[in-house]
Amino acid sequence: MFCFNKDVEFEILDENTKRKVLVHDEKMMAVEVHFKKVTNNVETHSHVHDQLSYVLKGSFKFIVGDKSEIVREGDTIFMPSNIPHGCIVLEDNSIVYDVFTPERKDFLKNN
Repeated sequence: MFCFNKDVEFEILDENTKRKVLVHDEKMMAVEVHFKKVTNNVETHSHVHDQLSYVLKGSFKFIVGDKSEIVREGDTIFMPSNIPHGCIVLEDNSIVYDVFTPERKDFLKNN
C-alpha cells in the first residue's frame, strides 16, 4: 500500500499539536506528529499499544516510565504497552514519526 504525504490532511489536536494518520491496518499504524515548543510540565499517559517514536526534526525531553532523556533528530524511543510516557517539546516545528501496534482506533475519524 502506498501513502503520499501530500494527500493526507492534518488533524489539529490543540494549539501546539497536529498529526497525520498515514497508513494503518488492524496490526499497525504510522502517524506523523508536528509540535510547537511547549514549556509546561509533561502529563504522562499510557495505552495498550506498543509505540515507537522516531524524531524527524527538532528535540524533545521524553519520559518513559521512570527514565527521561533529551532526544534529537535521528533518535528513536520505544514505549512498551501500558508504560506511562510523555514528552516536552524543546523546539518549534519538531516532528516525530510514530508507529503503533496494534493500530490506534481512537485516532481514526470514522471510529
